[in-house]
Amino acid sequence: MGVLGSSLWWKVVVMKISRKKFISDSFILSAGSFLLQSFNVDDEIVMTVNGPLSSQKMGFTLTHEHIMADFIGADKFSRDRYNPDEVVMVALPFIKDIKEKGVNTFIDCGPAYLGRDVNILKRISDMTGMNIMTPTGYYGAVNEKFVPAHAYNETARQLADRWISEWKNGIEGTSVKPGLIKTSTDKGPLTPMQRKLVGAAGITHLETGLTIAIHTGDGAAAFEQLDILKKLGVAPAAKVWVHAQNEPDSEMHIRAAKLNGWVSFDGVNPATLQDNLIYLKRMKANGLLGQVLVSQDSGWYHVGEPNGGDFKPYSCISTQLIPLLQQNGFTSAELDGIFKINPAKAF
Repeated sequence: MGVLGSSLWWKVVVMKISRKKFISDSFILSAGSFLLQSFNVDDEIVMTVNGPLSSQKMGFTLTHEHIMADFIGADKFSRDRYNPDEVVMVALPFIKDIKEKGVNTFIDCGPAYLGRDVNILKRISDMTGMNIMTPTGYYGAVNEKFVPAHAYNETARQLADRWISEWKNGIEGTSVKPGLIKTSTDKGPLTPMQRKLVGAAGITHLETGLTIAIHTGDGAAAFEQLDILKKLGVAPAAKVWVHAQNEPDSEMHIRAAKLNGWVSFDGVNPATLQDNLIYLKRMKANGLLGQVLVSQDSGWYHVGEPNGGDFKPYSCISTQLIPLLQQNGFTSAELDGIFKINPAKAF
């Protein structure tokens, strides 16, 4: 969970407040009662589609994946474009497969207007026992194709109020609450809309404690995002640089990690194994594995294609990357750090 300020004292105070606010905002039900299953007030908590979860129970986590995506654009997006039962039927075997391989938590990074359907996510979570997290926020990359029209007429504060409402009241009339903020930008310099979305994400973080994950075109964009957030009082530790592999200059990865930002290499697939090995070896050599996240950006049911099109499995990390890292001297403790400890700290 992201925190504010630079001093250790301030970080501790904010984290305590955030945990208590999490319980206050998230556990109280409409009937006026709540159930604390296995938490105490000092637990670090993450929010899944089935409610709050102790971060210590996240286990092996894939931090950037997708179950469904619709690339039609915000102006044409509609729930009538897909059959939820078909989406569940197609995605279910792939989630079961990674559950059997030891994955415990799955962060679906599809925001509104790009295929987010929390009812589908909850159904799959219930059927598999997989902890699934979903975001609030809007997607500004791809020349703002997925930004709804109202965003152009609203301020960052007004957009943040929409996202904060999802945290307080649930997403689209459901009881499901977001576990992170997801937005995105193209390469730097950012457009006015992309800057507005990053600002709205910062405001939302300050009022909810949710971590900000930003799909990022290049390193210049990543540091422009950090500058926007810094001016709002948001610490680098509250932000995940999504798709850091898009920036070939490893010195930028190292610089961001030294600021305590999260650097996410989340394009793992059979064709990128060696590239990811190089990135991770460089981060290890600089003592920065503690700021690294790794995932695949795999899936997904493509709305508009027959039977969801070509669904990419989520298993490359388990079956190919981890053995490759082990062959190159990565220890069990280091792998646990990347896939278990770091996600719990980041989110």
